[in-house]
Amino acid sequence: MTQRIFISLPVADVAASTAFYEAIGCTKNQALSSDAAASMAWSDTITFNLLSHPVYRGISPKPPGDARATGGPLFALALDSREAVDAFAAAAIAAGGREVHGAEDEGFMYSRGVEDPDGHGFGPFWMDAAAAPAAPPEAALAD
Repeated sequence: MTQRIFISLPVADVAASTAFYEAIGCTKNQALSSDAAASMAWSDTITFNLLSHPVYRGISPKPPGDARATGGPLFALALDSREAVDAFAAAAIAAGGREVHGAEDEGFMYSRGVEDPDGHGFGPFWMDAAAAPAAPPEAALAD
C-alpha cells in the first residue's frame, strides 16, 4: 500500500473552506465529503480533510483550536517554479486566505506565506536543491 497522509483540519465553514482548497489546487472527493466535512486531495498522497467543529470534536477529545490566534502546524508545499509559488499565493488570497509574508528569495529557494480562512498556515515554495548551500545558515538553526 502506498503511504499517504490525511491531514484533518477543523474549519468554521466547510463550504467556504472547500472553495479555498479548490482554488489552491485541491480536488474534492465527493464520495468522502458531506455538508459537514470535505475530503480535498492535493496530490495522490496528500489529502486535507476539512471538518466542521462538531465532526472534529467527534474524532478528537480536544476542542478545535483557533489557528488565527495560536500557533499550529505549518504546511510547506513544494511547487515546480517561482511562478507556481506566486500563483498559489494569489489564488489563496483571492479565495479568502491571508498573506502572512510576501516573497522570500534566497536564490536557491523562493517562498511565500499564506493562511486559509481559518488561519492554517501554508508555505508554498520552490527550491533548486542542487544550488542549495551545504549547511543551513546559523540563523535557521536558532530557536
